[in-house]
Amino acid sequence: MDQIVIHGGKPLRGTVEVSGFKNAALPILFATVLTNDVCIIGNLPAISDVKLSFDILRAMGLRIDQLDKTTYRIDSRGATYGKSPDHLVEKMRGSIYIIGAELGRFGNASAGNCGGCNFGQRPIDQHLKAFRALGATVEECEDGRLNAWADQLVGKVIAFDVVSVGATVNAILASVMAEGMTVLENAAHEPHIVDLANFLNACGASISGAGTDVIKIRGVSSLHGCTYDIIPDMIEAGTYMVAAAVTGGKIEITNVIPKHLESIAAKLREMGVSVEEGDESVTVTGGDSLHGIHVKTMPYPGFPTDMHPQMSVLLCVADGISYMTENIFEHRFAYVEQLRSMGASISIDDRVATIQGGNRLLAANVRAVDLRAGAAMILAGLVARGKTVVSEIGYVRRGYDNIVGKLRALGADITDIDTED
Repeated sequence: MDQIVIHGGKPLRGTVEVSGFKNAALPILFATVLTNDVCIIGNLPAISDVKLSFDILRAMGLRIDQLDKTTYRIDSRGATYGKSPDHLVEKMRGSIYIIGAELGRFGNASAGNCGGCNFGQRPIDQHLKAFRALGATVEECEDGRLNAWADQLVGKVIAFDVVSVGATVNAILASVMAEGMTVLENAAHEPHIVDLANFLNACGASISGAGTDVIKIRGVSSLHGCTYDIIPDMIEAGTYMVAAAVTGGKIEITNVIPKHLESIAAKLREMGVSVEEGDESVTVTGGDSLHGIHVKTMPYPGFPTDMHPQMSVLLCVADGISYMTENIFEHRFAYVEQLRSMGASISIDDRVATIQGGNRLLAANVRAVDLRAGAAMILAGLVARGKTVVSEIGYVRRGYDNIVGKLRALGADITDIDTED
């Protein structure tokens, strides 16, 4: 089992460069299946979810070659449907995009039960609603496998019952070469939805309205390859913003789109943290006295659920009482038990955590219970004096490119070890 060992209590200072956005990379990688051509994708993060996506795509018949550290050549001309290995698909929630991509290109799709972090119920009913509205027959097998097929996908108006990033992505993938116009109402606004639309438009698609409630997709007969760079990771950037604040340091975070970070910056400023925006950077300086606030996670442009656990660490060290309300995933609070073992005072009532701040966090042996919870444990270890050991960090590697190296370059005493050694 891999672990991260942290000797905390040191303010972090310096500059850190953000990698490409995991949440944009996965939809775009699976979208390359639609092109039946060669795509050059740049700014891909070196994370395990991207590697897993490559393994799945290769099993489907795609050829993938690395051109440099972050750039890959992806040839989808040899792709076939129904070849994604179940043992790989079940490891990653993003593998659900296989269905939309295969259905959009081949009119047939089949994939095993997708996995990912356990945040409680993550239904796919809105995905299936979109596929069926486009004219597909969908079969849900008892073992979780999904099969879908259609003689001809035809554009329709699809009104989502709830805002769903995943369903919006899959509806776009399935409809981009459907006959006629598809209109997605109550669509997700997230930056990675916009990035997917921009990529597909660069491949010859006709998509408008991405980033708003209504997305219109006019079907085209075929797509072609393109060269495209993934947007920067707003959640990685937000994690380093909190790292500066929680350790009382000063970090310049580069290769970011400041607009994507506005909700995070607003909450940090509300607490007394200094956030200065540049054209493609933000500089965060921890304050001498931080005070508690109320944070509510919401769909973009609201405060992101993927920053909830990290922000809670900062609320633990701020003065006074804070409240964290989770409006997206019901089981996002699984990290709380780990923080309590470090001395945090947190009580949970339904989807609201009451955090009594001002308590000094204590070094402890903790574990990453999911991706963002793992990042939170690392942040807690950075502020706690003494030796903190974070285990099960495979979760963290799913979404953070070289987090240990980047934190060490900022002055953290942090080591990545393999317990088998």
